[in-house]
Amino acid sequence: MTHETRIALLIDADNSPASKIDEVLDELANYGVINIRRAYGDWKSRHLNAWEDVLHEYAIQPIQQFAYTKGKNATDAAMIIDAMDLLYTKQLDGFGIVSSDSDFTPLVMRIRANGLKVFGSGEKKTPSPFVSACSKFLYLETLGAPVETDIKVTAAETGSVAAPAPKVVAVRLAAKELKSDTRLVSLLRKAVEAGADDEGWAGLGAVGQHISKQASFDSRNYGYAKLKDLYQAIGLFEIQTKDKGVYVRDKRVSQRQSTVAAQ
Repeated sequence: MTHETRIALLIDADNSPASKIDEVLDELANYGVINIRRAYGDWKSRHLNAWEDVLHEYAIQPIQQFAYTKGKNATDAAMIIDAMDLLYTKQLDGFGIVSSDSDFTPLVMRIRANGLKVFGSGEKKTPSPFVSACSKFLYLETLGAPVETDIKVTAAETGSVAAPAPKVVAVRLAAKELKSDTRLVSLLRKAVEAGADDEGWAGLGAVGQHISKQASFDSRNYGYAKLKDLYQAIGLFEIQTKDKGVYVRDKRVSQRQSTVAAQ
């Protein structure tokens, strides 16, 4: 029998919007079956009314957690305790953790130390330690949002009387912004270097696998649906398609080769 990847989804309802649960579940379905679905919070709080409307629809079990001390987040502690119980009592392959709170960083590191993957989701305000600790992390703002295109059509150009309602889009970062992210540039270059042949070309599939092994990375967080699009946009790499495969090379390699050939 084929083994199904089993995932436990734990949601910090106090720090996550209910409007994105459909996209979260759809994303996690790409990696396995979500056997356990739990949302934590003080369900007597009006702040969680939006979550109450979707619990039954998506078969999510609400876990009540009272705020025993004013100003202290008891939800975090409850989630961490449950996660550790699940880690050792259930045969799971991964966890989905929805929160924008960095307090879960040690938990993520502990789960990954046991060989399980952690798929994180949170708003763009999520602190970088939590983002980096996950096997893969996606910003909730980008989930289910169409990628912003380079061509913008105005209401006047379409001949419509009124402009259409604004849509939430995943903002596509321009080449200048991408290049200024030294961590991103280093990650992309090292991944290509790791799988490069004698001429500096590396298969994009191998490059993606190398990145996934060492970083919580997804091109959609930068506004690009595919890794290939991100490599093209940043302007530091060459892209070619051959033998039904996509290959990428650092432009510095071809420049060095040209210099050597000219000498």
